[in-house]
Amino acid sequence: MSAIRPLRPEDRAAWLPLWQGYQRFYEVELPEAVTATTWARLLDPREPVWGALAVEGDAALGLVHYIFHRSTWSEGAVCYLNDLFVADAARGRGLARQLIEHVYEAAQLAGCAKVYWLTHETNATAQALYDKVAERSGFIQYRKTL
Repeated sequence: MSAIRPLRPEDRAAWLPLWQGYQRFYEVELPEAVTATTWARLLDPREPVWGALAVEGDAALGLVHYIFHRSTWSEGAVCYLNDLFVADAARGRGLARQLIEHVYEAAQLAGCAKVYWLTHETNATAQALYDKVAERSGFIQYRKTL
């Protein structure tokens, strides 16, 4: 039976292969300095960034990272589900849904008005799940890298 639990300082060695797998999935390679900063933020209680692992025994099978932030569209904060990844060998077992539900619970406890996220337009497998657990907003993302 798998469980979802918050990240702990001793989880870095278990978290890192999942973080790297997520980058491979999206065909990006982030500098080590970004990875180090991300890990530090995930563990810093002063940061609005949080993380959790899907674990089974000592094995980490999936990760989720999420951010609480203010919004001009609500009095309370909102939650951005920033990263979601399940290891290839653990897919199809409901872990992604469990990780999303973990974020829903954390956001609700924090008084957030909503949880939202993005996925790549070609990620049909993820979209099949997302269509079951959330509503499509209809918005298209634009960005400019600085």
